[in-house]
Amino acid sequence: MSWSKQFDNLCDWYAHLLSKSPTKTIHIHVLGNTITANPDNVEYMLKTRFDNFPKGKPFSTILGDFLGRGIFNVDGDSWRFQKEMASLELRRFSIRSYALEIVNQEIKTRLIPLLSSVAGKEDGVLDLQDVFKRFSFDSMCKFSFGLDPRCLELSLPMSDFAVAFDLASKLSAERAMTVSPSVWKIKRMLNLGSEKQLKEAIKMIDLLALEVIKQRRKMGFSTHKDLLSRFMSSVNDDTYLRDIVISFLLAGRDTVASALTSFVWLLGKNPRVCSEIRAEADRILGQNQELTSFDQLRELHYLQAAVYESTRLYPPIQFDSKFCEEDDVLPDGTYVKKGTRVTYHPYAMGRMREIWGQNCLEFKPERWLKNGLFLPENPYKYPVFQAGFRVCLGKEMALVEIKTVALSLVRQFQIHLVSPYRATPRFSPGLTATFSGGLPVLLQQR
Repeated sequence: MSWSKQFDNLCDWYAHLLSKSPTKTIHIHVLGNTITANPDNVEYMLKTRFDNFPKGKPFSTILGDFLGRGIFNVDGDSWRFQKEMASLELRRFSIRSYALEIVNQEIKTRLIPLLSSVAGKEDGVLDLQDVFKRFSFDSMCKFSFGLDPRCLELSLPMSDFAVAFDLASKLSAERAMTVSPSVWKIKRMLNLGSEKQLKEAIKMIDLLALEVIKQRRKMGFSTHKDLLSRFMSSVNDDTYLRDIVISFLLAGRDTVASALTSFVWLLGKNPRVCSEIRAEADRILGQNQELTSFDQLRELHYLQAAVYESTRLYPPIQFDSKFCEEDDVLPDGTYVKKGTRVTYHPYAMGRMREIWGQNCLEFKPERWLKNGLFLPENPYKYPVFQAGFRVCLGKEMALVEIKTVALSLVRQFQIHLVSPYRATPRFSPGLTATFSGGLPVLLQQR
């Protein structure tokens, strides 16, 4: 059976196959890939037997040219060093305040003026996915490098850096989909086709990143608040710094844009949820009063529940893979041979009745609330931000950005999805979930 005839997306085919399995685990023999949507297996991989399920050399090789030795592409001591360093910095109140300051500034000075300029116009169809990509790229460049690429000014073309970044992400993901690694490796050796494009894109990324690092060294970095400046006090290798910051930029930019796109698409289909979010904000913040602090954001329990519910159904990273170091047996009895790729599938897990009940396909924020308060689920049922030792270090800052942007949007505008919109989105190939065709909307000022 060809998945393309029955399902729009490969992820939906996997979800279908996994739902039919008694253990919620399958093995694709031709790919040498064991895939699971079983929370017990996920906990076993990400926590209990963490050291036996590293990212592995095959994946590190695929993403190595783009991400280098960055935190998302390494194991062992290099991963532990970056995790400790990043964890120390990202836990600081000062850097979280700096992130909120950047997001609020981008919303007030660029996002809202841009959306207001097209709101109410019959020909004012706007691709919000493109807007969110530009917004999050600007925000993350400011946060990561202290650099403003001004992508959100739509009168300007996307910056060369942003275009190169998109291309490198897309082509790196396509490497993983080739029949054999030999295919892309031969193309790379001969500098042909997509590998030639990837090489050129990475060259542009490297030039800009290394130039920023060089200039920052000249200027001094002790007075700057961005992530690069904070890491420069601990790392003296410019190429390593480039790898670290590019990894954080990839994680923070693409995942936030993906999460916002899915969330707004769901809000457009579910106006009741929009109304609940607005009512809660008016109650907590006051009508027409802006969000000004982390404390206020933490009180918006329904908004938090709605974001979690959206990412349950449409996680920015639909699946993640590890490689088994030594022969092992998963909790559901699945035997895993050394060298096997083992994939856990958050997208499929969000569609399992055994995990989320008979209404698992419904967008229902209330499933995350108890007596009106947000109540998180077991992270191994909901590994959207990973879980265990590799849990996403930037999770809280990503949630701050997603919630702040979404709240500003729904409080100031009515969102109308432009027809024809699909019952379920169709995704484009890439490292993160991207709507094929974007997210065209019409906005009306409230």
